Amino acid sequence: MSEQTTTDLRETVRRRYAAAAVKVTEGNAACCGPEPVEVDENFGSTLYAADERDALPAEAVAASLGCGNPTAVAELRSGEHVLDLGSGGGIDVLLSARRVGPTGKVYGLDMTDEMLALALANAEKAGATNVEFLKGAIEAIPLPGNTIDVVISNCVINLSTDKPAVFAETFRVLKPGGRIGISDVVADDTLTPAQRGERGDYVGCIAGALSFAEYREDLQAAGFADVEITPTHAVADGMHSAIVRAVKPVTVDTHSEEAESADACCGVNACCTSAETSADPALTVPEAKSASGCGCQS
Repeated sequence: MSEQTTTDLRETVRRRYAAAAVKVTEGNAACCGPEPVEVDENFGSTLYAADERDALPAEAVAASLGCGNPTAVAELRSGEHVLDLGSGGGIDVLLSARRVGPTGKVYGLDMTDEMLALALANAEKAGATNVEFLKGAIEAIPLPGNTIDVVISNCVINLSTDKPAVFAETFRVLKPGGRIGISDVVADDTLTPAQRGERGDYVGCIAGALSFAEYREDLQAAGFADVEITPTHAVADGMHSAIVRAVKPVTVDTHSEEAESADACCGVNACCTSAETSADPALTVPEAKSASGCGCQS
């Protein structure tokens, strides 16, 4: 995929979710409260239990655009630190915050200013004090390595144009033994990328979806073990909402780590490629490049 195509797709995604946030915000100013973003029965707040929806600000529920309920499958525990990739209006962050309790913490990461503003307002309305929203891309997570217990995401990874980078960054920030609980759209292995595009566009969470085999292979390439991908319901012909689970091993192959470090350039492995990761797990890729004085910090 060309750099221009990648930039165009990212901007298209950003505009779509910015517009969704504005719609909810403007609807809240009207007499009848926030209007939910228009989605079909395969996406949105109807995938959450009624008691979960009722416990949250109406604006968080109205802004839901996901294809599942990752908080229901991540088995969150009191005191855990959680990261939500593509947190949108904050529905999964707020539900997670209730599950991990006051001794835990939940980070929401999003690239869209309008969604971040909406999420912050929703957190204030919910009285959630154990949450923090961060602006950034899921391909370069602005958190130190080995600090997160659980990474969740709701129908966002399929929107990324660099999924190996997302999985590598997710692996980096997780503590050894940490896990992922993700809802995402996944394609049958028999469908080609062109056939996926025929079933829906990129911003609609269809064209950019990985197949079951591709998803598994990419997670394993990033270092994940115990990968499970379980379809839950169809969203298009040959396309499914699925629950994705995997674990970062408690022990990492030290030989592989040493080989990666030997190949490191500018403080990162695979520098200037889509698979680059920080050689120091405590640093993000931009931080590692900056610390090393790398001349290719883009």
